[in-house]
Amino acid sequence: MQKYVCSVCGYVYDPEAGDPDNGVNPGTPFEDVPEEWVCPVCGVGKDMFEAE
Repeated sequence: MQKYVCSVCGYVYDPEAGDPDNGVNPGTPFEDVPEEWVCPVCGVGKDMFEAE
């Protein structure tokens, strides 16, 4: 699965790990992450992430 990186702070969303602290289960592809999800480090929206 494709990893995505935040263009603001560099946080890497890894689909294998997900973001369980913010409601995204491990194994969730970035495309299936809810649109209202934000970067857990800097708080920007999903639209600020780019494929790694």
